[in-house]
Amino acid sequence: MKRGIGDNGRLALKLAGVTVAMFAFGFAMVPLYDVFCELTGLNGKTGRAEVAQAAAMPVDKSRTVTVEFLASLNQSMNWGFAPAVASATVHPGEMRTVHYRVNNRHDRAVTGQAVPSVAPGEAAAYFRKVECFCFTRQQLGAGEAREMPVRFVVSPDLPAHIHTISLSYTFFDVNRTASAAGARGNS
Repeated sequence: MKRGIGDNGRLALKLAGVTVAMFAFGFAMVPLYDVFCELTGLNGKTGRAEVAQAAAMPVDKSRTVTVEFLASLNQSMNWGFAPAVASATVHPGEMRTVHYRVNNRHDRAVTGQAVPSVAPGEAAAYFRKVECFCFTRQQLGAGEAREMPVRFVVSPDLPAHIHTISLSYTFFDVNRTASAAGARGNS
């Protein structure tokens, strides 16, 4: 007489399969999201450019674009964070450097990561950063302050109907974010 795994065994296998599929889907979400944003221009993710590549762009002196600079902090960040200038007028193809000011108001060292966003989303494909504090994590000691550069170029191929681009950064406390993720995983 042959015995099968029964209804409970089949249900357990199905649930195990769903769990594996959910894990695989969650693991694949970040790279899929990045590809989706790159293809559609959503979420304002910007590209990078090498100095030589940016310097080789022709400058369109016949037109100007206003770039607005914005800054915000995640709730857990007790930092001061602001752009040194509210906006800049640039010619497409012209390389420009602006600075953001940051200071750690905590009584301990804090490591932060800035996440950029560009609006309108369509402009993100034409906004290239050559140098940016957002490329790496920033660690500030207790009470430390600094200026951080952003060097960028707006492509001359920017559609003519776009006259203003907003570049926004949100800083997140990397240590607190990692601790919160670990706590959720352990509960």
